[in-house]
Amino acid sequence: MQHDDVVWSIINKSFCSYKVNTKTQRFCRNEYNLTGLCSRASCPLANSQYATVREENGIIYLYMKTAERAAFPKNTWERIKLSRNFEKAIYQINENLLYWNGFIKSKCKQRFIKITQYLIRMRKLKLRRQKLIVPLQRKIERREKRREEKALVAARIEKGVEKSLLERLKKGVDSNSGRREEVDVDSSFESSDNSDIEDSVLPGVSKKQAKSPKPGSSKFSRSSKKQLRKPHVEVEYEVETETPMKSRLSAS
Repeated sequence: MQHDDVVWSIINKSFCSYKVNTKTQRFCRNEYNLTGLCSRASCPLANSQYATVREENGIIYLYMKTAERAAFPKNTWERIKLSRNFEKAIYQINENLLYWNGFIKSKCKQRFIKITQYLIRMRKLKLRRQKLIVPLQRKIERREKRREEKALVAARIEKGVEKSLLERLKKGVDSNSGRREEVDVDSSFESSDNSDIEDSVLPGVSKKQAKSPKPGSSKFSRSSKKQLRKPHVEVEYEVETETPMKSRLSAS
């Protein structure tokens, strides 16, 4: 026989594995507890006749325990599936708990209402568009920030170098302008000399031979000397010898 008062006296005064003590209240962590509080009326261990409502995978069940099943731990709790229709589910609770204590009956109805409400909220949230919550990796963020700072410093240095170079170029334009004019005059003079030399080449020499390399090189001086030399002309002479008359007569 199960004595509820003896069980409660042991649980209340001594140790219970489901009991949690705080400064204000005592809570119960047993999954079959109706209210979540550690009290004589809501303790599932100290009451041989007990009922509760639970939700499993979106389906609500009514669990009932009686003193006749206390000897069979496997079959201690009788499970009844409640309808999704609110009115039918309330009718099932009233019918199965017809002669039970009013405290347990009212608490079962309250628990059923709470569970139906949070199931409706869950369905609504699933139908809505939800933002994907991604965990932030702080190490990667720090690394990226350091790289950005280094890149900014490098960009500032490059901009400073560019500005300094531009300022130097602006200051050196006037001083280098005279040199540029001298270089242009020299190059024009050399090009005119080359054109005169090409015109003075004799007709016996081809244009390809008369072409000279770029001015300023060592080959330019050698080729110009060769072009100024006169071409070598060979004269061939034909010698005619007269044969004597006798030989002509004998040949005839």
